[in-house]
Amino acid sequence: MDPSGRILQFDRNAAAVLSAPGYGLLGAHLDDVIGGARRPLLEALRAGRERTAMLPVETRDGGVLDAVVTVHPMLGAALDGGASPAGEGAGGAADVAVLAVVRVPVPLADRFVDPAVIRRALLDDALPRLGAALDLELLARGLMDVLVPHFCTSGALLLRENLVNPDEEHADGLLMRRMAIGVADDDPAWDAAFPTGEVIAYPPDGPYERCVRTGEAVRTVLDAAAAAGLADGWSRPPVADLLRDSSMVLLPVTSAAGVLGFFACLRGAGHRPFDPYDLEIGMEFASRASILVESARQYARERATALTLQRSLLPTDLSAPAPVEVHHRYLPGGRLIEVGGDWYESIALPGGRVALVVGDVAGHGVKAAVTMGRLRTAIHTLADLELRPAEALERLDSLMRTLGEREPHFATCAYVVYDAVSGRCEAASAGHLPPLLAPPGADAEFLDVPPAPPLGVGDGPISSREFTVPEGTLLFLYTDGLVENRARDIDDGLARLRATFAAGASERRLNELCGDALDGVYDDEHRDDIAMLVARLGRLPADRHASWELPAEPAAVRRARGLVRARLAAWGLDDLADTAALVVSELVTNAIAHAGGRVRVRLVRDGSLVCEVFDTADGRPRMRPDDAAAMAESGRGLHVVRRLSRRWGVRRTADGKVVWCELDLP
Repeated sequence: MDPSGRILQFDRNAAAVLSAPGYGLLGAHLDDVIGGARRPLLEALRAGRERTAMLPVETRDGGVLDAVVTVHPMLGAALDGGASPAGEGAGGAADVAVLAVVRVPVPLADRFVDPAVIRRALLDDALPRLGAALDLELLARGLMDVLVPHFCTSGALLLRENLVNPDEEHADGLLMRRMAIGVADDDPAWDAAFPTGEVIAYPPDGPYERCVRTGEAVRTVLDAAAAAGLADGWSRPPVADLLRDSSMVLLPVTSAAGVLGFFACLRGAGHRPFDPYDLEIGMEFASRASILVESARQYARERATALTLQRSLLPTDLSAPAPVEVHHRYLPGGRLIEVGGDWYESIALPGGRVALVVGDVAGHGVKAAVTMGRLRTAIHTLADLELRPAEALERLDSLMRTLGEREPHFATCAYVVYDAVSGRCEAASAGHLPPLLAPPGADAEFLDVPPAPPLGVGDGPISSREFTVPEGTLLFLYTDGLVENRARDIDDGLARLRATFAAGASERRLNELCGDALDGVYDDEHRDDIAMLVARLGRLPADRHASWELPAEPAAVRRARGLVRARLAAWGLDDLADTAALVVSELVTNAIAHAGGRVRVRLVRDGSLVCEVFDTADGRPRMRPDDAAAMAESGRGLHVVRRLSRRWGVRRTADGKVVWCELDLP
């Protein structure tokens, strides 16, 4: 067009589609052909930039289409009136000032005419980009986005239920799961009639059953009677209107395991029906898509196996003394990430103590899950041996080195032991993120634990830190998936976590705090798995425990028996007094005989009665064989303790050891 909007040149499509005054398009004004086009024309000339508007366009057959009109200003020389430019017409010498591009919908009958366009759209453009998709649901949606609108106006991908969900066994009928649907016009009626995820049983001797049974494509036309029959069979009346006068093709999805399912493709009324050449293009698309579907199905099955294995290796319940409230949360990795090796543990220990552990095995998949299970078993054994946190992590490091001889492994771990009687904590870490402490009424702080290399990596020493916490303090242990991802720096994640446990957090419910800590991570499909453990560290009431300092002399044994009997009488446990007095006297006798120095006796009542005797020697007492003890004048004390108590053990302290035994309450 020239600056006034007079048309100088046009292409064949414009001549075939646009309606013009009696003298034709050449020389006509754009505003006469496209009503309202003068405004974007003037805006483009004034600004020197393109302008786009949605305008009604009257076609040659009298219809009206909503067209997207884009006006581009141009700079060029005058046209030679004697030379006819490419196109159906050209004007005289004038300056070409504007180019108008008019985009109108393709007529329904011409939509699927060019097979080269269909083949390129299906096989060359979009399908290769889907090759990296391993999530079956995401892949199904991507495949339907390719089919609709390039091959059909609506469609769905259906897979056999016993392949998608191997745990389901179905002997009767053809049971299929609808993985995804596609509709060109986004009509919500299709979603209502054919919901995604629905499991549907197709009757025998129909086109669907024939496609799955033979593995061959099926082409048919659904007239009013056929559409009504399908609607009656599915008890869905709206289906009849949606499928009426449609052309349908079923394209099988096959693999070495057989027919996995099929694509159901429909072209609605007014569109060119499917022909044999469309069937050939569709089968080539289905063949290539089958490779992607089988890969995603195999990945989904392996991921489900690894996830099931990992969940079976995680603890089913957590144990802790009564004053300590513990809550955990585990979130598997995103759908695009394999199962990881994150784990958590809360193990109640004798004497009102608890071991709180969180670890993370490097890597993903079944191997990481198996290594995690080994570490969990080892940590239970080490907790039963009542090793101090640093020593327990050293033993785990040795285990990881042994495992690494066959295949390299490493892991991080944070280990905290809390004593609900004294309020003392002892924490150690091997390459793990620092625990978070949130005292009542104060801001949360990350615990400064002496650093150490990850388990199975370095030779650095592992040391622990001891400290006392106020009653009601929150202790939060977590893995790196909570605070680190592709789009966020770990420092930002730690700051967000600290804000979650700000002043006042100790008064909130633990499950709410876990939910707030996970806020914003669910929608990350690339996230690592997350394990977290939060504990509210309470104190055992003063009337539930007692301790006494005794001199290292024989008279202390009689005094210990009297103190124990008096305390149990005050607790209303007279029936247990004789047994408790006997085992305490044996433990005190051993401490005086073999340790020297003052001894301390402590009774802790928390679900059971724990009798503890502290001394300053670090040697572990050994129990003689039964026959040797029977012949000796001494050495029968530990046999008495073992026979009368539910269990007994020894643990080391900073300045000696503790020998304890546990008695069942009446």
